[in-house]
Amino acid sequence: MANEAVTEKDSGIYRVARVLATVLFGVLMPVRYEGKENLAGREGPMVIISNHIHALDPLVLAYPVKSQCVFLGKKELGKNAFFRRILTSMHCILVDRGATDMEAMRACMKALKMKKVLVIFPEGTRHHEGQMEQIENGTSLLVLRGKAPLIPVYLDRPLKFFRVCHARVGDPIAYEDLLGKGINVETCEELNQRMRETYRRMILEAKK
Repeated sequence: MANEAVTEKDSGIYRVARVLATVLFGVLMPVRYEGKENLAGREGPMVIISNHIHALDPLVLAYPVKSQCVFLGKKELGKNAFFRRILTSMHCILVDRGATDMEAMRACMKALKMKKVLVIFPEGTRHHEGQMEQIENGTSLLVLRGKAPLIPVYLDRPLKFFRVCHARVGDPIAYEDLLGKGINVETCEELNQRMRETYRRMILEAKK
């Protein structure tokens, strides 16, 4: 059940992962955060979005955040019962990408109501080129319904041993004006377009 991932307390596995992240992202696979205050200085509820280029990206995004993070992942990751239990302990909501997954949607809304941080990859899978051009509508729907700050993060390269990866944290993406138009296909697409434009700017700035 998707709701099993949304709990009040961190699991032991989640706490261990955060400790390991200190060594991993500080020394072995170094990550340098720019604009970190947009994450570290905020409490939940909040929605963090990012491009997805490495399996450990969720930990990269959660590491500087004080509040408990809840992750969205594809349902296929939980095919193995043992691995599914680990993912649930890590507060991962498994989503059926090929359908409207109402159970996962309810779990996400529950997390935001509990003032947690949702970590989402809007493209739904890993992309190494043309980041954040193919955005799933579910992300915009969640943001508009949850009315939580939307924080974009751009990862400039995949994690690699002893090579620095930069995590560029942008300012919140404004969408309050869209709420007055109602939550529908058109407003979701408008927010999708704002995400695309934000990442186009972030990618250009990263290349300077």
